[in-house]
Amino acid sequence: MTQTIAPRVRTLVLLILAVAGALLAGAAPVSAHAALTGSDPAQGAVVAAAPSQVSLTFSEPIAVGDDSVRVLDPKGERVDKGDPANPSGTTYSVRLVSGLPDGTYTVAYQVVSADSHPVAGAFTFSIGAPSETTVSVSAQGSDDGLVGWLYGFGRYVSYAGFVVLAGGAAFVLACWAPGARVRAVQRLVVSGWLALTAATLGLLMLRGSYTTSGKVGDVFDLELLGDVLQTKTGAALVSRLLLLAAAALFIAVLFGAYARTADAVEPDRDAEDDGGGDDGGPDKRDLTFGLALGGTVVAAGLAASWAMSEHASQGLQAGVAMPVDVVHLLAVAAWLGGLTALLVALYRAPVETPVGRDAVRRFSRLAFGSVVTLAVTGVYQSWRQLGSWSAFTDTRYGQLLLVKIALVAVMVAVAFLSRRWTQRLADARVSEAAEEAERTEATERVEEAVRAEEAVRTKEAVRAEATERAEEAVQTKEAVRTKEAVRAEATERAEEEKQPAGTAPAEASGTCEVSEASMAVEPPKASDAFDAFDAEKAEAGQDSVRAAQLARQRAAAEAARQKRLRDADPNRFGLRRSVLAEAGIAVVLLAVTTVLTQTEPGRTERDARAATAASSSASATGQGSGAVSLTMPFDTGGRSGKGVVSIDLDPAQAGDNALHVYVEGPDGTPVDVPEVKIALTLAARNIGPLPVAPDHVTTGHWSASRVQIPMAGDWKVEVTVRTSDIDQVTVSKNAQIG
Repeated sequence: MTQTIAPRVRTLVLLILAVAGALLAGAAPVSAHAALTGSDPAQGAVVAAAPSQVSLTFSEPIAVGDDSVRVLDPKGERVDKGDPANPSGTTYSVRLVSGLPDGTYTVAYQVVSADSHPVAGAFTFSIGAPSETTVSVSAQGSDDGLVGWLYGFGRYVSYAGFVVLAGGAAFVLACWAPGARVRAVQRLVVSGWLALTAATLGLLMLRGSYTTSGKVGDVFDLELLGDVLQTKTGAALVSRLLLLAAAALFIAVLFGAYARTADAVEPDRDAEDDGGGDDGGPDKRDLTFGLALGGTVVAAGLAASWAMSEHASQGLQAGVAMPVDVVHLLAVAAWLGGLTALLVALYRAPVETPVGRDAVRRFSRLAFGSVVTLAVTGVYQSWRQLGSWSAFTDTRYGQLLLVKIALVAVMVAVAFLSRRWTQRLADARVSEAAEEAERTEATERVEEAVRAEEAVRTKEAVRAEATERAEEAVQTKEAVRTKEAVRAEATERAEEEKQPAGTAPAEASGTCEVSEASMAVEPPKASDAFDAFDAEKAEAGQDSVRAAQLARQRAAAEAARQKRLRDADPNRFGLRRSVLAEAGIAVVLLAVTTVLTQTEPGRTERDARAATAASSSASATGQGSGAVSLTMPFDTGGRSGKGVVSIDLDPAQAGDNALHVYVEGPDGTPVDVPEVKIALTLAARNIGPLPVAPDHVTTGHWSASRVQIPMAGDWKVEVTVRTSDIDQVTVSKNAQIG
């Protein structure tokens, strides 16, 4: 059964990657988060007179550059002048050259929304009557090409790296302390750090081209990189890199000092132990507490680098949404990242450090808390981004959110199966423990019997040895006596047998022969004993080397046997399969989440649809935008007293109106004057003059909001322009209101 799991794992991984790739491919072109909700002139409108400016209103604040808004005539020539201005709120305008002829004009815009995503689009309006145009309104955005795809892939890798980094470290600290010294777990967490760091650097380099031209060659443009560093997104990416430096120190301590203290911790503990096996004394507890606190702060900071620059930072209740988004991301990391670490531990942990049932139970509790947190924060985020039940099916954001909810439900169901396998593993462990206790008791009894028998044998051996020593002593004593008797007998013979003097040498010779014979029974020399001892020592050394080799071979064989038994355990095999299925769904879930963060929220999409429908309705009825634009030359008679003043009144209806005043010199460049005053008069009803004091916005531009016009009619608009302390003039034109 274990031999067939590797091909299945490879097949499942390939399937997961294919689905994730399809989701990422389907994410391009990326939907923007800011939408055009209105324009003046409106999309498709036909106006009687040439407007002095074009205004665009978005669903949220945007960042504009020199060429963010372009207005092109029917021949494709630009007719806008100056940089885009932000007169109020989320409305942005660009001035037009005067004296535009009739025809169809194209407005093309490419801006960056406040949540960091580029927004590109185009529409047309006509002066007098529609005409043919050479300009295409379906131009490709900067996020549609290779750079856009790379940027989206970098976002996915950054999310995945954060999940593996934060979740893997949390799994080690909260669930399985011995995992800090498991090489496979160490590689997993370090890989998450490397992936997040590389992706962040890549996003920082791609950002400039992604939000402007979309060209690969602009990726290494240092001027664009400098511009990116001045934006909110650039600051978020830089802060993420700084936090990753702190994360590197955290990893070094986790797999260094903490791993050394974890060596004494048992790989599996009682189920009642809620910690990660942390009972290694005050120093160990202090180190664990410090790592947990520091790791939480670093992880929260990394999560905040997303929350402060994307969805949560804009729109409804941003002050509440950003902390909620941080908690949401941390819960995702704890669940999915911990699941990945558990999968690696189940497949790659060494035999001497297996992941036990209690570590799985701790992670099960951690995952349950994460799922509850995700449910609460997800409900709030869904309400904030959708706003209505119908948005679940009417908007792309809602449809992707339904897919995400379905994947989470499937993951929870598979997690329930994992809990069942964990319980079965625990029950099996209990029965194995009982059997092991019985075997241990039987072994102890046998050992006691053996020890008693050995004691008896030892006693008999001691007695036998004592008997042998006594016999040897008797034999030695007898040998000495025999030697003395031989000497005495030889002496007696020498005395009794008196030989002549000539025979003395023979007797002496006989005496020497007796002495030599008697000396032949002397003990062996000491050098012979040392030689024998050295031989025995050399033989013993060779035996110890062979014994050590044999012990290592037996240990390796025992480890292999235990691994085979562990892999053959049906409960552990079932747990592996269920966790692997959870991890596969998590990969797809992370891909859907990445696409979701790049998709226009449901509220914004519905507002944009409503604005488009209103514009289409106004165009169909021939009412246009309802705004009034007036252009009046003036001459105060003094130095630099000539110019042109333009008035824009929107929507030119009874009630509240927005008024904009533009002053230009004879060469068409915006100029400032000391004072501009407006007066509105309806002579037919004897109303007015109603004074209006506009506020200065920028060079040559004044504006006033909530200008009250009491009723419809032919109103006279008077503009007083003062160019010096004594030079001023009043010019006027009539405008139809309502």
